[in-house]
Parts: sequence; C-alpha cells; structure tokens
Amino acid sequence: MKRNERLIYIGIVIIPALIFTFIFYQLLTEQAANERKDHLEWTANIHRTQMDQFISETKVSLDILEVSVEEEPDNLIKLNKLLEKTAEKDPRYGGIYLLDAQANVISGTNDLLKQYNLRDKPYIKEALVTKATAVANEAETLANNQPVVAIATPVISDDQVLSILVAHIRLDYMTNIMALLTPDESISFENVSGIPIFTVNHQRFDEKNEHHLSVRTPLMQVSWFVSVHEQDTLIRTSAPFILLFTVIAFIILHVVFLLVKYAMLKRQTRLDYMQQEAQKLELIGTLAASTAHEIRNPLTGIKGLVQLLAEKYDDETDRLYFSVIDKEIARINQIVSEFLILGKPTAQKPVIVDIRDIIFDVNPLIYSEANLHSVEYRMALPETELPVEVNADQMKQVILNLAKNAFEAMPGGGQLTLTVIQDAQRCLLTVSDTGRGIRPEEKEQLFKPFYTSKEHGTGLGLVVCRRIVESFGGTIWIDSDFGSGTRVHISFPIKWSYSTPSS
Repeated sequence: MKRNERLIYIGIVIIPALIFTFIFYQLLTEQAANERKDHLEWTANIHRTQMDQFISETKVSLDILEVSVEEEPDNLIKLNKLLEKTAEKDPRYGGIYLLDAQANVISGTNDLLKQYNLRDKPYIKEALVTKATAVANEAETLANNQPVVAIATPVISDDQVLSILVAHIRLDYMTNIMALLTPDESISFENVSGIPIFTVNHQRFDEKNEHHLSVRTPLMQVSWFVSVHEQDTLIRTSAPFILLFTVIAFIILHVVFLLVKYAMLKRQTRLDYMQQEAQKLELIGTLAASTAHEIRNPLTGIKGLVQLLAEKYDDETDRLYFSVIDKEIARINQIVSEFLILGKPTAQKPVIVDIRDIIFDVNPLIYSEANLHSVEYRMALPETELPVEVNADQMKQVILNLAKNAFEAMPGGGQLTLTVIQDAQRCLLTVSDTGRGIRPEEKEQLFKPFYTSKEHGTGLGLVVCRRIVESFGGTIWIDSDFGSGTRVHISFPIKWSYSTPSS
C-alpha cells in the first residue's frame, strides 16, 4: 500500500472507527448508568418502604402493649403471656421485654436479657428523656449470637415512666428477606454518622473499586439511611456489543474506503485517459504543423499545373477528369487546413463579440445548404446581446462544421434548428437535427481523432471543433438517442464587460 493510500486508510477507517467506538461506548455508558441509577433508586425505595413499614408496625405493637401494661402493671404473668403472643405473630422479632423504670429486665419472651440492666443503652436513655419511642442507632448481638436492633417504648402514667417495653428486630431475618428480593445489590442501613447498622450482600461489593454506583435515601420512621451499591459491570457485560459495533464500523468504513479508492482510481484513470488524449492531440498537432506546409507547397504546384492542363485540353472527357482532380485537391487542402487548426487552434487572438453577429454572418451559407439538402432551417436568437470571447472566424468554422454534419445526417430532408439562450452566466448554443441519431457505442468515440462513421469522413471535424471551443474556455457535448435526432451543445462564459460600439 502506498503512503498516500495508508494515510487515506488511516483517515477513513482507523481514526473514524476509534472515534465511533469511543462515542458508542460513551453513549452506552451514559445510558447504562442512568438505567442502573434508576434501578438502584427503585431498590432503595423498596427496602426503605419495607423497613419503615416494619418499624411502624413494631411501634404500633408496642403502643398496644403499653396500654395493657398501663392497665395491669403488676400482673406479670398476664403481661408475659401477652408479650409471647405478640412475638409469636411475627418472626422478625428476636424478643420482647418489659423493663422497670430503672431499666431492669423484669419479664420477656426469652431469658437472653434475664437479670440485665439496660440503663446505659443510648436508646433507653433517649426513651426516658423524651418519654417517646426510641430506636437504636446501632446493632447489638445477643447471647445466642443473634444480631438485633432494639426499639424502646416507655409506659407513662401521670407523666411518669412506670416501665419500658423493648422489642428486638432480628437483623438476620431482615437480611435474608432483602437478599431474596434483590440478590445482585449490596444494601447497607446506616445511622446519621454513616456507621452501618447492618448490611445485605456486602461481601459481593468491593469498596476499593472506583467503578460502582451508589444511592443513599433517608428512612421516614427513623433517622437511618439506606444505601444501595452496585459494581460497574458495564465493561464485562457490554464488551461483546462494543466488539460487535467495532467490527461493523470497520466493515462499513472499509466499504467506504474501497468506494473512495475506486473513485480515486476511476478519476486517475480518467485523468490518464485525458492526458493520453492530450498527448495524442499534441503529437498530431506537432506532426500537422511540421508536415502541413510541406504538403501544401507541392499541392499548390499540382493545382496550378492542373489548371494549365485544363486550359490546353478542353475535351469533355478531359474536363471531367480535371474536375475530379480539382475536387480531390480541394479535399486534400481541407484536410491539411484541419490539421493546421488541430495543431494550433488559437493562432488568432480572441476578441469579445456578440454571438448573434457570428450566427448572422454564417446564416446565408446555412440557408443555401439547407435548400440544397431539402432541410427546413430554423433559428432562435435572444433579443439581447450575448458577448463571448472567441475568434469569430474559427467559431464560424465550428458552426458550419456542425451544420454540415447535421445535413449529412438527414439525407432525405428534415429540420435543422439553431438556438442561442442565456443559461445563468453562460451562453448556450445548440445545433439540433431530426436525423437518424447516434448509437450509444458511437457516442463514446465521437471526439476521438480519425474516428468517423461517414464513408468519406476524416474523423477530424468534431476533434477540431472541440479543440477550438475549449481553447476559448468553452465546453461542447452531444445529446442524442438513436432514431430521435442529435443535439450538439456549446457553452461559453458570458463577458459582461462587452459594450456595443457606438455608431
């Protein structure tokens, strides 16, 4: 691969593929992050609602027990049965206890806190001071290694704390329930200081990993926060999609590269072809310039001698021979003239003229030729002048050459139309006929030197026309469908600096 092709390959395939992959990864990352954040918020709301609901239910249960204790504070047997009955209804309870005003345990659903004094517990102090239900801000482990969180409700009579009800919430039960609900996320319940009270699936979460998402939401019933964490698995889960996208991008960009390369090769081929044609014309022009004068000199002598012989031999048969010789000499002279134009078409200096004046000058010749060939000749010119920078004599030769071709294409008569219009900033001259038209395979060969479909053609007429037109900055092209006539278009830039000389 050449250096330029390598640079184009890098610019069309490598760099765009990397850019597209990076953009795709960024979009995928952003979308995945939003989706995961929404999922984490949904998970946090579920667990917050669940915990708030259970704490609320526990407070209601303790409030009901408070009424019973307040009615019969000394009936410990009845109170103990009531505590056991309440605990049995809900497996989330690790135990329910009745404490006296000094926080000594006097009754309970189990013996784990027997002969305990809980006055130093922060939630007991809070309940005694506030005379309202208090929830512990940290977990504690009982004698049976069961982690629990305590909720304390004081029993008040005449604004005095008679006793305290304490309920233990089993954290292992809550952990199992939450793990079943959301097995893929790490959940942490924390106090206001950020210290975890208990966690769920925390062993799956690597805090050192920077690529993770977290959502933190406060609870309504207690001054806790629930935090939900999730490891960033985007790279692992999206790697196949990114790889597939990269492969597809490379394939598409390779196709684009091949199309660009094909267009470049096609353009280079066209340039090479044009260069070869130019070199061919240059070679023909060089040969023409070096040989045309050498041909004309003896041709002039031959023509003079033929004229002298024609004066000496005036027999009818001799005159016929001399007329044929004279026509052939004229034909040779015409070919030599075309060679000279082909070799040096801009020998005369172009001037700015009105294209209509050139057409008016050649009109009599075209009319006479049209009458000879039984062709109806029509002309359509604009009312305003269209100045172009050309050589008038050479443009006359172009128009007459195109008209001659049109006549030869209509041997049985037809219609020849010459029109001139203004197309944007250009002048468009069109010569159209109603002849047999041009076959598609012939159209590609029309402007090649020495190609002709005529029996006695030289194949230089259209080549000379194009050479003249292009030498003045114009373009010429042919539009034809076989059987529907031919239209030859010539376009020149308009020179608006032209001004008609005053008479």
